[in-house]
Amino acid sequence: MPELISPTTRLHDAWLAARDEWGRGVHQDGSGLHAEDDVDTPDGFAAWVDRLRRSADPTVAPEPGRVHCTYWWIVEDDTMLGAIALRHELNDFLLRAGGHIGYGIRPTARRRGLATHALGQVLRHAGERGLERVLITCNVDNEASRRTIERHGGVQEDVRDTELGRIRRYWISL
Repeated sequence: MPELISPTTRLHDAWLAARDEWGRGVHQDGSGLHAEDDVDTPDGFAAWVDRLRRSADPTVAPEPGRVHCTYWWIVEDDTMLGAIALRHELNDFLLRAGGHIGYGIRPTARRRGLATHALGQVLRHAGERGLERVLITCNVDNEASRRTIERHGGVQEDVRDTELGRIRRYWISL
C-alpha cells in the first residue's frame, strides 16, 4: 500500500530512478525541485531534502516569493511513486496559477489511483491546519488530474491563461 512520507535521504537512489524516468530537467509538480538544486550528489541531495523539510517550519522564513509548504513523497516498498505538496497559504502567484496543492506521479505509476489517494490524505492535513478551502489547479489538457480534483469535490472556478499555461482552477471546501 502506498504511503506518504517526509522527504528522506534514505531514498536517494530511489528518488534518482524516479527523476530519471521523468527525465532530467523536467518539472515535477509537487516535488519542490528547483532547476539549481544538486540532487545527484549525496551532499546536494541532503541539502535539498533539508530545504524541503525546513519549508514547513513556521519559525524559518520562507525563501523570497515562496510560502511555507509541507512536502510528502508517495512511496511503496521504498519505490518513489510521486510527490505532493501543501502550501500553507497563497501568495499572488499561487492564487493566480499554482494553488495550495501540487502533485505529480511518475509515468510508470500513473492510472493506479495514487494521486487520488495522496490528495485525500493531504486534504485532511489541510483541514487540520485550519484551512477551510483549498485551491488546486491543473493544465487544461490534464484529464487525469481534472478527474482526481473533481473526485474530491473540486468545483471549477474558471479556466485562465497564466505563467504556467492554460489552467483550470478548482476550489475544494474542507
